[in-house]
Amino acid sequence: MNRKAMLTVEHLSCGYGKTEVIHDLSFQVAAGERLCILGPNGCGKTTLLRALAGVLPCQGYMEADGAALCGLTTKQRAKKIALMSQFSRPAFDYTVYEAVMLGRYAHRSGSLFPAETVADRAAVEDALRRTGVWELREHSVMRLSGGQLQRVFLARTFAQEPQIILLDEPANHLDLRYQAALLESLRDWTADKRRCVAGVFHDISLALAFADKALLLEEGRALACGPVEGLDERMLDRLYGMDVRSYMKRMYGRWE
Repeated sequence: MNRKAMLTVEHLSCGYGKTEVIHDLSFQVAAGERLCILGPNGCGKTTLLRALAGVLPCQGYMEADGAALCGLTTKQRAKKIALMSQFSRPAFDYTVYEAVMLGRYAHRSGSLFPAETVADRAAVEDALRRTGVWELREHSVMRLSGGQLQRVFLARTFAQEPQIILLDEPANHLDLRYQAALLESLRDWTADKRRCVAGVFHDISLALAFADKALLLEEGRALACGPVEGLDERMLDRLYGMDVRSYMKRMYGRWE
């Protein structure tokens, strides 16, 4: 049975100034699916995420869970889509709890500094426990390791309670243990089949192990898009200009 489309993109084009980077791109991500976006440097992966998140102006049509994204306010869009960017150090000395509470901005209204609600506290606690950083809630984010901090950023994204999470190199700078934990948290998050994830990855093996669908971007256009299990490896060879399978076998052959 076909699953309901959670994210729909039709004839999307965008770029910077007069330079178009994404050209007439269309694809869908179903509820419960995890999409990996693959392609060489400069093909438009991050540009695509920025357009989906509403950071970059674009042409075309985008829909999240049946609602057109065009015309939504920032808060309305944040309830639909969250963007988790690459690892970066925080600018302010928040506690872990405070940093994750920032993800609740889309659900709060009223004064400049509205009081936390019961729903806010429940969402933050759930996010902290889901990502394994509940015990660090009173710690300063300035004193966390890179892996701990990335889990805090993921907790903040979960606390936002979006329907779609966009990932820009989420495992960048993380060691193997933290990579595995982060991706497992995202698998659990999509397990209820009411949400989806779309992520940009440089590590092909990591991407294909995590995702069930792949979008191959070649110079801002879709070279292929479909289930990971049926992915034509010749497309990967064309995309990266090399024999990907042979390279991967040499890289990981010692573990056989």
